[in-house]
Amino acid sequence: MEHVSHWSGHAADLLPPVHDPHGQLADLPRDIAPWPGASAQPQISACLERARSNGGWQWPERPVIFVSDAHADAEGFLRSLAAAGVIRREAEGFSLTGFGRSARIIVGGDSLDKGPSNLDLLDALAALRASGAELDILAGNHDLRMRMAVDAVRGPRSALREHLFVRMGRKILPALREVFDRFVTGAELDALPDEAACAARLTPGPDWDLRFAEAARDQLRASAIAKEIAKLDEKLAKFDRERAKVGMTHRELLAAVLKCHEVFFVPGGPYAWFYEKMEVVARSGSLLFVHAGLCDSMCRLLVSGGPDAVNARYRAEAEQASLGFYFGPFANLVRTKYRPSDCELTQAGVDLLTRDGLHMIVQGHVNNHTGQTLHAKCGLLHLEGDVTLDRASRQLEGLDGIGAGATLIFPSGDVIGLSRDYPMAKHFAPGRLA
Repeated sequence: MEHVSHWSGHAADLLPPVHDPHGQLADLPRDIAPWPGASAQPQISACLERARSNGGWQWPERPVIFVSDAHADAEGFLRSLAAAGVIRREAEGFSLTGFGRSARIIVGGDSLDKGPSNLDLLDALAALRASGAELDILAGNHDLRMRMAVDAVRGPRSALREHLFVRMGRKILPALREVFDRFVTGAELDALPDEAACAARLTPGPDWDLRFAEAARDQLRASAIAKEIAKLDEKLAKFDRERAKVGMTHRELLAAVLKCHEVFFVPGGPYAWFYEKMEVVARSGSLLFVHAGLCDSMCRLLVSGGPDAVNARYRAEAEQASLGFYFGPFANLVRTKYRPSDCELTQAGVDLLTRDGLHMIVQGHVNNHTGQTLHAKCGLLHLEGDVTLDRASRQLEGLDGIGAGATLIFPSGDVIGLSRDYPMAKHFAPGRLA
């Protein structure tokens, strides 16, 4: 079955044909309506006026497809690519459509998480790369948590790091279970010390709170130090409950963490390409793609050095990430929700971007239940593209089935928000709004 859009004039091309042989996308919208609220919100209108006053909009030379926050649900991810018309599902995998070959696909972060299968999602990404797609993989906060949790166990033990596996690792426990089941051998498990010794390696030691408070004084604010210490007991209890759910001993967890280093972070490892290819920002014309958002510091670096400078610094600093990094401006790119505790984005930073011709952030990180949303945050236009794809989140949040959705951005200046959770395809053409 092939759904074809109906729209008068040139906009018929904005909904590419969807190849859906099994009817999995029967509730995907195939009619277009103006983006709700886009022309009625004064804050959005002010952003559009600033764009007009600073050179107007520059659009990608080829279509861009943005899919974010798959959270280890390969089927939700693949259905989203099919919904965007870029792949054709087949009995043994998928192939790129003509539209898919013409497009740039940006994965907006949080590929990893609680499941149903992290490795299946990575295999789907690998197949997409192998198909010849032009693919950008951006970092999300959950992807960063995996890196920091593994590094905390393998690296030198210190007061600043020894609690980070508990701090970062709870939500990656399903991924550790998968890695253990697929890659860890009996001999590797037998080579580890007893359960108590493995537990001690994974958790903070005696007097950690006093040692941490002293060691962190040069990296974190006093309030952040106090909060980190106060929450550790709660995090330990949650960690133990989640560990019981995945059915792993501390020995098995340690074996999985050590194997994760080999699988993800040693060149030539089965999934080493995932972090090797990962970036944190991508720019196309007037649009910046990032998992969460910006702060003034990153605005300055973007304008002075471009995305390459931001990506290079992020990769270098993430390799030996500390809590100072986690709460700093580079990790803020994957963490911020513009809370008072986040790195600040002010009008000064927004003005820098606007004068440089950057007028809209396309992000994930903030999941929505009715498709993509538009907001003016800190005076800068943001398109939130996390449409709650993964079935674990959907079940928790009262949504049925497996999600599907994508944001399509065309050289014509047309932006389309597709989601099976909203009855119409949302259409936004900021350069043509009065």
